[in-house]
Amino acid sequence: MFRDPFTQFARWYSERAARGTAYPDSFSLGTADSSGSVSVRTVLLKEYGPEGFVFFTNYESRKGYQLSQNPAAAMLFYWPESSRQVRIEGIVSRIPENESLNYFMSRPRESQIGAWASNQSTTIPGRSFLEKRFAEFEEKFRGKDIPKPPYWGGYRIIPSWFEFWQEGEHRLHHRTVFRLEKGKWTRYTLAP
Repeated sequence: MFRDPFTQFARWYSERAARGTAYPDSFSLGTADSSGSVSVRTVLLKEYGPEGFVFFTNYESRKGYQLSQNPAAAMLFYWPESSRQVRIEGIVSRIPENESLNYFMSRPRESQIGAWASNQSTTIPGRSFLEKRFAEFEEKFRGKDIPKPPYWGGYRIIPSWFEFWQEGEHRLHHRTVFRLEKGKWTRYTLAP
């Protein structure tokens, strides 16, 4: 186990990606509103490093609404094929607009149109409504570059806590925690 949680994460993440698993970048994201009402969903990791972990979404979605009220969030990477999981907790902030724009422009055209067509987390009359909106925006942007919607962009989770969990024999799992204390990472071992 490395002394730095980001190096440890990079090692485990690259090992998982090398296995050719479907969606190696997926993780569960937990957020809560100001009243403490919690929700969890799966999103995709797009970037990580010592600055934090980046994902993209509609700022007006339920997760965006919750993060505007309460910037604390938790992440869970569960990798059953290697009997591992990584839990991360921290504070979330929006990434700079130019970084969101650069990523948006790298997405497939259909995904760009989808960002315009879907008012994420709002109630709609049915699937045909969504398909009609997609067709309308497809026509609107035909032959043109698609601008990034103003309500769409990235968030960065800046960790203050990591747990690396490895399944052990007889339920004697290995649990290593890194906690940020006075600007330095301190490592602990937890009982399973």
